[in-house]
Amino acid sequence: MASRLARHNAYVYCALRDRQYARYDRHAKDNGISMREFLVVNVLFYAPDGMSQSEVCARTFNSRQTVSLVVKRLEARGFASSAPNPDDRRNSIVSLTDAGRAWAHEMVRTVTRAEDEAMARLTEREQEQFVSLSRRFTEALIELIDDPAKLPAEDASPAEADELPPGDGAFPTKRGTRRHEEDA
Repeated sequence: MASRLARHNAYVYCALRDRQYARYDRHAKDNGISMREFLVVNVLFYAPDGMSQSEVCARTFNSRQTVSLVVKRLEARGFASSAPNPDDRRNSIVSLTDAGRAWAHEMVRTVTRAEDEAMARLTEREQEQFVSLSRRFTEALIELIDDPAKLPAEDASPAEADELPPGDGAFPTKRGTRRHEEDA
C-alpha cells in the first residue's frame, strides 16, 4: 500500500491537475464553448491542412461520437468543414475554415502562450524532470486503473486511508468527497 507521503503527494498533484483543468474549462466557457470543443478546436488550429477524425480522437482523448458531435457543432457555426478522406472513406478529414481559424486564434494562442511561458519559468533541467516524471506518473496511473489486479490490497479502512499528513496550507489535509465518493 502507498505510504502516507505518497498518498498526500498524489492528492496534492491531482488537486493541482484539477486546478489546471478547471482553468482550461473556464477559458473555454469564457469563449462560449465547452472544454471538449476547445480541445478539438485546439488540435485543428495547429493542423492547417486538417486531420482525420480518428487523429482528432487520439489527440484529444475523446470518443468518435464526441468528436463527431463537436465537429457538427463547429460546422453549423461555419467554423469547420469535413470532407471524405481519399485514403480511407470511413474516416473524414476535418479542418477549421478561415472563419474558424480567425475565431479560434486568440482563444487558442492565449493558452499556448501561457503554457509555453509557464514552462519557461522552470530551468531546462526542471523542465526535463517535470516532463519525465509526469510521463512516468501518467503511465503508471493508466496501467493501474486499466488493471486493478496490480493494485496492492488495502490494509486500512477508507476513512483511515483518507487521513493525510499536514500539508503546506495550500490544500486541505483531508481528502474531499469529490475524489472518493465511492467510499462514502
